[in-house]
Amino acid sequence: MIHVKVRDNEPFEKALKRFTKSCEKSGLMSEIKKHQHFEKPSEQRKRKENAARRKIRKMMMEQQ
Repeated sequence: MIHVKVRDNEPFEKALKRFTKSCEKSGLMSEIKKHQHFEKPSEQRKRKENAARRKIRKMMMEQQ
């Protein structure tokens, strides 16, 4: 559960922005998006393989 305390004399918009940022950091938004529709096991496998490829490619680029 994510908590954000509103500071003294802090505008609501600023507190809301801190809340949304903490939600993104915790991965809550990605979990919600993930559960919005059913993903077939084959699609899930392809997505994970592509993520692994991107991660390896990024590591290779950093080494050079």
